[in-house]
Order: sequence, then structure tokens, then C-alpha cells
Amino acid sequence: MKKVTLIIGISLLCLCSAFAQKKPRFKVIALYENGGHHIEYSKRAKIWLDSLAVAEHFSIDYIQNTDKIDDAFLESYQLFLQLDYAPYGWKEKAVKAFENYIEQGKGGWVGLHHATLLGEFDGYPMWQWFSKFMGSTRYKNYIATFVKAKVNIEDKTHPVTRGVSPSFIVEKEEFYTYEKSMRPNVHVLASVDESTYQPNSDTKMGDHPVIWTNPHYKARNIYIFMGHSPVLFNSTDYKTLLKNAIFWAAGK
Repeated sequence: MKKVTLIIGISLLCLCSAFAQKKPRFKVIALYENGGHHIEYSKRAKIWLDSLAVAEHFSIDYIQNTDKIDDAFLESYQLFLQLDYAPYGWKEKAVKAFENYIEQGKGGWVGLHHATLLGEFDGYPMWQWFSKFMGSTRYKNYIATFVKAKVNIEDKTHPVTRGVSPSFIVEKEEFYTYEKSMRPNVHVLASVDESTYQPNSDTKMGDHPVIWTNPHYKARNIYIFMGHSPVLFNSTDYKTLLKNAIFWAAGK
């Protein structure tokens, strides 16, 4: 009888251990566009993210529109990854749920590239709340022909920039410019050196932040402009930056 009890106990222990190993450290919801010329970036990002999730024991789900997003939906996730999705055209319930998620600190947020496409597009008005979230600015122009450029880390002590080179090269990007700098309203972690544009471009800001966080919200949040080309995933610095951002924003 004791032997049977011992066997059952060991079996239950193994089952519990297996369950514990399978339980993710945190859950991520990733929103990305279902078409357009950014889709190749998203495809490459998904491969890298899925591999990272397996290696680091977190789970990630993907959606391509905001139809499912409401308060109840977001309760399941500790991180909202706006992988490549503009801040307009969202369902009204998704808008309210996202604002609540950020303002109440219910989870973290990492936004890339299109998240600062702030303005009137495709018949939609600018999402005023999102503009404030991104530093009270709006989109002005972009480099349609693409450039290579050097990004300089300004805050080398922040968890998101640890292990990232003080300066690194972005091989191909369509850097946005904005109507005014968001610097007075956010904490800038990195900026692009516009003098390094190859080929040169007249589309410049002067002071040009490309990575920042807004400390005025409860949710840990980080915006990384670079997110157009899949060649970004050939860069160790970019992958380190994105990995750090995910874990910091998720609170892990």
C-alpha cells in the first residue's frame, strides 16, 4: 500500500512539475497589419518572436485587427505588442480598452514603427489620446526612398538599452519626421544621427528621437521607431533592443 501511495505521489509530483514547466511566464498579444508593404517585416518578426517565446518560456498570440479587443480580452495579457499597426481605424471598444489598459497599468506596451503614424488618414481623425501618449506630437513626413543611418543610444543605463552598442547602424529605414519634437514630454532613449543618412535626405527634424518611453502613464511603455524592413533582424543590436523592451514592459 505504501508503495502504491509513493508511486501515486511521485506521479502527481511529476504531473505538477510538467504543468509548471508548461505555464508561460507571461502572455503577449501582438497586433500587426494583414497586408501592405510592411508585411515582410511582420513575417520575419513572427519567426523571431515565436523562437524567443519558446526559449524564454512566454506565450504570444497574434491578431490582425482590433475586433476582439475589449477589457475582458486584454485581461489575459501582460504585454500588448503593437508590432505594426497604425493608431487609427480601431473599433471604439478597443480604443477604450487600450486607454484603460495603459492608464491603469494593467499591462505593458511595446510599439513599433506605425504606432506614431499620427494624423488624419484614410478618413479617420487623429486619436488625440494616442498622440498625447506618444509625447503630444503628430506625423509630418517620411523618407520614402529609405536611408541607412546611425542610431545613438542616449540613456545607456535603461534596462531596454542594456547590452546594446552605444551606436549601431540601421541598414534600411523610412524615418518619420514629426511636427514637433516629443522630447519635452517623454524620456528619450535613442535618436538617429541625421548627418549619417545614406543617401542624404532633406527630410530631417534636427533633434530626432527614435526610441522613447512616456513615464506619465502607469503602464511600462516603450516606442521603437525602427520596424519597416525584415533586414532589421540581421542586427544583433536590434534584436537585443526588442528583447529587452519585451521583458521590461512585461515587468519581467
